[in-house]
Amino acid sequence: MAVEVALAMLQRHGRWLMQLRDEIPTIVAPGCWGLFGGHLDPGETPEQALRRELLEEISWQPPSLELAMVHHIHRRTAHVFRSELSVPLEQLRLLEGQDMALVSAEELLAGTIWSSRLQEHRPLADGLLEVMQQVLVEPA
Repeated sequence: MAVEVALAMLQRHGRWLMQLRDEIPTIVAPGCWGLFGGHLDPGETPEQALRRELLEEISWQPPSLELAMVHHIHRRTAHVFRSELSVPLEQLRLLEGQDMALVSAEELLAGTIWSSRLQEHRPLADGLLEVMQQVLVEPA
């Protein structure tokens, strides 16, 4: 059975909020950039799970969430929501992960992102580039 997660694509002034995941070997994509969010608890809807995870991870929730896509990779199903990040980055409290950044679509599509905290480039988590390409790249 696939694991279900809910992820947030939060946009502010044309840039996307990303989380640099912790270096814990037992988590998915340790040390890689990903979206904020996490696993659904039993009985939770994807939106309920995402709201809980955002409070736990950055101490903030968007007023509204729009389901952008459902993405399947390996044994994981991701419910990807979009919303506006209506507060400055400085107002968020990073409670989970090594770093966070507002990143341009060009940086995301390049596949690696600079961490100002670690002073190095780190890769995107598996499957994330595909998600971002589907959501960000308009059909020609």
